[in-house]
Amino acid sequence: MAHYVERFWNPNEAGAGNLGRRDRKPGRYHAFVPDELGTALPDLGNEARRAAEAALQTLSRADERIGVRGKFLSHLLIRSESISSSWIEGNRVTPKKLAIAEALQHGPRVALDVIANVRATERAIELLADRDREIALADIEDLQHLIEPGPERGIRKEQNWVGGPGWSPLRADFVPPPEDDVRRLVDDLAQFITETEGNPIVRAAIAHAQFETIHPFIDGNGRTGRALIHTVLSRTDALRNVLIPISTVFAGDTDAYLAGLTAYRQIPPYTDDWIIGFSLAVERAAANAVRLAERVEQMDATVLDRLIEHRARQGLNPARPRSDALVLRALEHLASEPVLTAESLASRWNASPAAAHRALTELAQAGILARTKDQKGRLVCFTADQHLALVTLTERSNRAGGVDTVSRKPRLGPDAPPVQRAGRPLTSSAHRPPGNDENPRIIGGFHGGDGGI
Repeated sequence: MAHYVERFWNPNEAGAGNLGRRDRKPGRYHAFVPDELGTALPDLGNEARRAAEAALQTLSRADERIGVRGKFLSHLLIRSESISSSWIEGNRVTPKKLAIAEALQHGPRVALDVIANVRATERAIELLADRDREIALADIEDLQHLIEPGPERGIRKEQNWVGGPGWSPLRADFVPPPEDDVRRLVDDLAQFITETEGNPIVRAAIAHAQFETIHPFIDGNGRTGRALIHTVLSRTDALRNVLIPISTVFAGDTDAYLAGLTAYRQIPPYTDDWIIGFSLAVERAAANAVRLAERVEQMDATVLDRLIEHRARQGLNPARPRSDALVLRALEHLASEPVLTAESLASRWNASPAAAHRALTELAQAGILARTKDQKGRLVCFTADQHLALVTLTERSNRAGGVDTVSRKPRLGPDAPPVQRAGRPLTSSAHRPPGNDENPRIIGGFHGGDGGI
């Protein structure tokens, strides 16, 4: 059964360094140890069960509606998901800066960090989504190390904590289980993720909340935990064609998201509340993905018409390029390749750099591509700003985020939620740790701005 463990914090032993007066104070704190999951899904109330079933139906319909286009859109959606995931972590990067840094393989550190998140998410889906593969602790360690390669690979060997005004577990918003419990809990979580029976929405929600509660790494917990959502949904065949960017909804209302995690961590846990909120997030994210797919299709048709009109004005014959024309090939793949150089286009389609440059120049003259230059005025690349704007529309509600002890060791995942003053209590005095007078409360559901992209 879930329980608290009393521990003693002595900053002198941990190295006080330049800690403030309040953080140098020794004392006792309570670390939360969640119950093991096993492999079966928990029993849910009628409302939570219906919410999860509705979310699964919506997700499946969206995946089917997008269909094979999802393969073409997956990278765009993964980029959208990773930007939102990083927003939750407090990292700010625009889709355009991210795309340029990805294409040129250099750029701001924040952009490079998000690119690592993109690649890790892709690899998680590719490697861990095979339902015949048994997931182990080492697989989760590999995933985290891809996302956050800075720290030493492996689960933590020290106590960490989340949130709070200083650098001390005595003042933290949430203290995960002691380091000695981490391996056992992650081994159990790996078995839970391996299993594919039951509603995938419920399994993904529980796996994510359990991972964030264990907080098994020094850094990258939030991003790794959100990548695991897609692993579960893909392993269970809930998604076959496309990645649904659930973090776009999480990032739109981090207070509700983090309050939902707090609900899951109560004794006994308010699992139904977490499942309901997670299910609503899935439904909103599925709607976002469908809208994005439709807008990309509309945008592709619009820019093709624009190219034909431009060629007609220039007296080029034929006005509509041949199907094998390099300019048309570049045009048709702008959603997945929104940043291009003559070198990248030539390499992609086995063309000469001169032909590639002519194709990109033609698209720029037609107003389809923009020229991006460096500080010295030298051409760096061509960008499909209209396609990148579609990702920006997806992110427009994601103006939230938080920081924890990210700038001071140990670096952690997302903040615990602030105390909510409305709604029903999620703890009772019998189960709150001694000395914790706060009464966390949850607000209903996740809200992604106006619900659109």
